[in-house]
Amino acid sequence: MTERELIGWGDGTVLAIALGLSVFGVAMIYSAGELEIASTVTGIWRKQAVWLAISIAAFVLARRVSVRWLEWVAPIAYVLAVLGLVVVLVIGGGSEPRSWIRFGPFGFQPSEFAKLATVLLLARLASGRERPPDTLWDLWPYLAVVVLPVGLILAQPDIGTSAVFLAIFMALLYWANLPVSRLVMVLSPFVSLALAFSTALWGVWFLLLVAFLYFSRAYLSESLAVALANVTMGVVVRPVWQGLAGYQRSRILAFIQPEADPHGAGWHLIQSQVAIGSGGWLGKGFTAGTQKRLAFLPEQHTDFIVAVVGEELGYVGISLVLLALAILLWRVVAIAERAMEPFASVLVFGIFAFWFAHVMANVGMAVGLLPITGLPLPFVSYGGSFLLMSFVSLAIVQRVASESRIIAQ
Repeated sequence: MTERELIGWGDGTVLAIALGLSVFGVAMIYSAGELEIASTVTGIWRKQAVWLAISIAAFVLARRVSVRWLEWVAPIAYVLAVLGLVVVLVIGGGSEPRSWIRFGPFGFQPSEFAKLATVLLLARLASGRERPPDTLWDLWPYLAVVVLPVGLILAQPDIGTSAVFLAIFMALLYWANLPVSRLVMVLSPFVSLALAFSTALWGVWFLLLVAFLYFSRAYLSESLAVALANVTMGVVVRPVWQGLAGYQRSRILAFIQPEADPHGAGWHLIQSQVAIGSGGWLGKGFTAGTQKRLAFLPEQHTDFIVAVVGEELGYVGISLVLLALAILLWRVVAIAERAMEPFASVLVFGIFAFWFAHVMANVGMAVGLLPITGLPLPFVSYGGSFLLMSFVSLAIVQRVASESRIIAQ
């Protein structure tokens, strides 16, 4: 088998959808900048077009990298990612969060590289085991790999990106055949964190958890550790709340009750919902969205790109975008299932997990189902770093797809 035989297109459907969404994204970012009064968003589509060209070039290069080499380089990539997160805390730009390293007019977000690097190392750890982890204590290497970048990202502070790492962690544990009961145990402290704002809700949840631990026949040490973690989360809610940046507290409060502060914290969500609703079935036409043109819709090129699509292309436009993303994600899972090597399978599923987390978060916050987290929509929202790493990830998916198909033949 020659290298020439290995270098193929992989899954043509995945590639076509990714390229199509990226071009569509540049068009929608152009539309997002078409305002009655020029702003910093006007003309920003040119930067995205440059990033798209860079990303395609990176795709072509990364597509030639073998999966086995990726497995070897995983620890090195992870160390470089952690160093990048440390550097951005020292010299990084941006405010709330401080997450960018600037290179002239362009900036790079190390946390985007950290997502892929973490997936690489988790895939190597998971594929290196002879059997799936049986107890919670078998998970400490995986947890350590995730906690370090999450801690550095929280220090920026950037809660939304940190949540993506949790999604990756849980998805890879599932794909590594961790028993469902253990998955519930791992996830339970985060449920406690979410419910601890209400003593009654947290109390009900804790009683249900104790019953679950009893009937699941977990080891006593595991049960005690899970119970202690949940109690700890319930206790630290207030200090954590006080430690959040003002805009982060506002976003959470706006999610719970946006009408309480319609001209302040709730403005983003209300305007997004108005824009989507006003578009109707077919929208107002490309570049013709009034909420956007009058600058009522904030962050229209990044966080709320879905609102621009909804206002200008209607429910039909949003549905087609979501359908394209759903097909892409479904095909990626299929590639993970067909992968001939454990490392390749876990790696591709990890890429699926962080794309899926971004889709759910971006669409969810645009329609008010989730708090505003500032996560871009894959291949559509403005964001050079995320687009670049998405295309590198796409190259990995395509490489696995082509290698699996050739080996199967």
